[in-house]
This record gives sequence, structure tokens and C-alpha cells, in this order.
Amino acid sequence: MSAREIQDEKAIAREMSVQQVAHAHAGVSTSPLRGATICSTKSRRDYTLESTAEDGFYEPADTSLLPVTRIDAANLMRVLRQLEVIAKRQGPRIAFKSKRGILLLDLADILAVQAEGNYVSLQHRTNSYLVHEPLSSMVEKLKPYGFIRIHRSVVVNISAVEEIQPLPTGEYRLRVRGGKEYLVTRTYKHNLRDLAQLWVGSERLCG
Repeated sequence: MSAREIQDEKAIAREMSVQQVAHAHAGVSTSPLRGATICSTKSRRDYTLESTAEDGFYEPADTSLLPVTRIDAANLMRVLRQLEVIAKRQGPRIAFKSKRGILLLDLADILAVQAEGNYVSLQHRTNSYLVHEPLSSMVEKLKPYGFIRIHRSVVVNISAVEEIQPLPTGEYRLRVRGGKEYLVTRTYKHNLRDLAQLWVGSERLCG
């Protein structure tokens, strides 16, 4: 074959290639289904065609990860709601009558409970409240929530205790948040073991 004939064959091949590409583009643009898909809104689900080359070839876009993302977000929201419920359960409150109605306080904010005749005084971190109930009854109600008796007339919140000091009499002085101090008598000093889950570097302080 001569050089002239080779050039003619190449020219014919190029012309046929151009016609095929033009036909492919025309088919995509005039197809009702494909045209609607390409010209639809920018929804990630609807936009299912993407160009991979300049020769007019199209293939479906990979949207397999989109539903997984939505599911993961839904699971995350559900877990957050469950954590909120658990947090509320871990913050018990005490309810009692006040002059204006029923008052509710977080038990974590009650530093101590002290007997006052036929009443008990709830020593709150910012105030104190009188409740008509015997201390013996309050001891039983508060024991499951980390309160210990240190005196025949005093119950303290172990989470509020910051320091204990031994006295020559065999008793102890106990300081709570805010600086208020209470006397721990020998009758109840064994309850001081409950102040910490782990005692280290100390002698038999509360023996």
C-alpha cells in the first residue's frame, strides 16, 4: 500500500470516529430519561451520571455510601438521646415541701443533713432548708445515694468531703466543700471508710 493510500485510510477512520462521538453525544442529550437525569436538581441520588472521559462515555456515579452516612447520623442521634436519659438517672434529686410549693434539689448539691428538733436542715451549697422529717428516716433514704452518718445529729454527703483531721480525743473533724466543719464522733468513725474507694499511704485512720 502506498503512502497516499495509508493517509486516505487514516482520514476515513478519523471521520468515522468523529461521527460516532457526535452521535453518542446527541443520543445522551436527546434521551428523555438521561436528559431528565442530568438536568434534574442537584440531589445526590438523582445525579447518577458522571463524565469519565471526553469521548462521551458515561457511567453511574457511586452513591452507595450516602445511605450509610444517613444511617450513621441517625444512630448517633439515638445514642446521644440515650446518654441524656442516663445522665438524668445518675443525677437523683430530692423533693420536699417549701413555703411556695414543692422544691426539687440535686442531691449532689446537698452537703449535709443536720437534725433540728423535729426537723432536719438540708445544708445546700447556697442555702439551707428545713424539712419536717426525723433524721433517722432521712438516714435510710439517703444512704443509697452516698450519705453517711458521722454524728447522732449529722449526715454528710461523702462526695462533698474534702478533708478529715484526727483529734486527740479519738474523734475526727471533717470539712466539706465551702469550708464548713463537722465533728465525727467515735461511735460513727467507722463510717469514714466509705469516704474513699481506695486508701493509700495512710495508717489505719478509721480503725
